[in-house]
Amino acid sequence: MTLTFPPGFLWGAASAAYQVEGAAQEDGRTPSIWDTFSHTPGKVLAGDTGDVAVDHYHRFREDVRLMAELNLGAYRFSVSWSRVQPTGRGPAVQRGLDFYRSLVDELLGAGIQPVVTLYHWDLPQELENAGGWPERETAERFAEYAGIVAGALGDRVEFWTTLNEPWCSAFLGYGSGVHAPGRTERLAPLRAAHHLNLAHGLGAQALRAALPARAQIAISLNPAVVRPLSDKPEDLDAARRIDALANRVFTGPLLRGAYPSDLIKDTASITDWSFVRDGDLAVIKHPLDALGINYYTPSLVSAATDNDGSPARHDGHGASAHSPWPGSERVAFHQTPGERTEMGWTIDPTGLHDLLMRYSREAPGVPLYITENGAAFDDKPDAEGTVHDPRRIDYLQAHLAVAHQAIADGADLRGYFLWSLMDNFEWAYGYSKRFGAVYVDYPTQARVPKSSARWYARVARTGELPAA
Repeated sequence: MTLTFPPGFLWGAASAAYQVEGAAQEDGRTPSIWDTFSHTPGKVLAGDTGDVAVDHYHRFREDVRLMAELNLGAYRFSVSWSRVQPTGRGPAVQRGLDFYRSLVDELLGAGIQPVVTLYHWDLPQELENAGGWPERETAERFAEYAGIVAGALGDRVEFWTTLNEPWCSAFLGYGSGVHAPGRTERLAPLRAAHHLNLAHGLGAQALRAALPARAQIAISLNPAVVRPLSDKPEDLDAARRIDALANRVFTGPLLRGAYPSDLIKDTASITDWSFVRDGDLAVIKHPLDALGINYYTPSLVSAATDNDGSPARHDGHGASAHSPWPGSERVAFHQTPGERTEMGWTIDPTGLHDLLMRYSREAPGVPLYITENGAAFDDKPDAEGTVHDPRRIDYLQAHLAVAHQAIADGADLRGYFLWSLMDNFEWAYGYSKRFGAVYVDYPTQARVPKSSARWYARVARTGELPAA
């Protein structure tokens, strides 16, 4: 049976600046924390860096033509802060802004809506040198940066996302250290989470001041679907703990203007949360025009036992001797059953339905967008140069089917952004994992749409999901 999505449903694809742009030292751009991290031996698989990536900085016109061929209604991309404001302070570099002006113009000329993400993990290194996200000033600097970008693009861009997956920035960057800047601390992730929340609020204020009234302002979260291993009280409590650290540390202040009391209790041995100042929570609880949800796989947890060794080893976020779960290090993560992607992540679309219905309840009246969803597989061209990826088609089919079901169940879901448009630099995994609907031959930078890209193009053109 063919499933039809509502008229006006937005079909898009997404990318992030450091993963695709390259041109790392051109036109005034200075290092971000990901430049520093990727150039540090042992941090990224095979020593890969984003110096060249997929050269989107020079090939964006070709890439936009490709998007048009794939019938995309929207392209979600991030702005490189250090390309626009190299030190994270002071005046903008116009050459950096000109790239994004040109990209936006190219998109609009092709009938594709630009969706701007202001921050996708690439903090200017100079701000990290001053303390990074654990320091309040970083949030203040972000608001200034948001105003600069809004001033340059606000007459043409109507959909804005402040932050992408702040959980990763805070807890993987400052807790487990598997993401830039690679710090392994217990207090710093909690301070970083608050200052990222504050950055969203201050940034949203700056956007409101600079943008036309019609502009939409959102944030993209990667909420965890946390399931207990059993119904034992200790396993239920483990799920509650991880839900607090993965989800409610952000949605509490964003949606309700308060940090959860159980989170504060769970982390009492680490901090008294005195870094939250009077007035912060009111700033963070800035009205949202939309909420972005990124989903890949669920989590299965239990109370840790003495036999669990490194309890977080199956949390799906990379190997580290340090936990990204401050105050809940003794929660064990388990591999969920089922088919897995090349990331080792179980394919389970029911988790996406769970998230859409949860945030329909928790954020009533706020439209939802799936701002990332996709899978990495070991894609290779055949003898004719064609890239067949039937497993990705099956993955997208299943996840779009539950998205359609969520709409039928009352979720105000307005759009879907495939992760990702092209194969690219996959953070600490370098170029070893391919998420793209478009295959990239890295030595030549040739782009080859995979069979999933052609499949997705038909869905985007018709708004219809064919029967599996």
